[in-house]
Amino acid sequence: MTTKFFVMFLLFIWLCSTMNVAVADIGTAATYQPPYAPTKCGGNRRDQFPPGNMFIAVGEGLWDNGAACGRKYRLKCLSGSNKPCKGGTIDVKVIDFCPKCSSTIVMSNDAFSSVSNASDRIIVEYIQL
Repeated sequence: MTTKFFVMFLLFIWLCSTMNVAVADIGTAATYQPPYAPTKCGGNRRDQFPPGNMFIAVGEGLWDNGAACGRKYRLKCLSGSNKPCKGGTIDVKVIDFCPKCSSTIVMSNDAFSSVSNASDRIIVEYIQL
């Protein structure tokens, strides 16, 4: 009985060590139009904008009193009107605060169009990297 328990224990430990558990949040995302500067994170600095303009502004729930500046998230479109999702994920960087947004996240035009064909809000899954 002891050997069987030991083998099961080792199997359990091995399974736990090989599992990749990630917890993502669900929210809404919309697009916002330029001009994108000045921002709450970097003012008018050009170096705040990541390559490909993959950036977002976040609402109160993610802003964290400014600590969100520079955070990176992996986003995936889940649903919206007329099957808008293109599939896949993108990595984005927080560069601004959106205090009056009705969405969790507002995305640059380039970021939004890389995951969605929609012209309005979508449902997204996001996880901080």
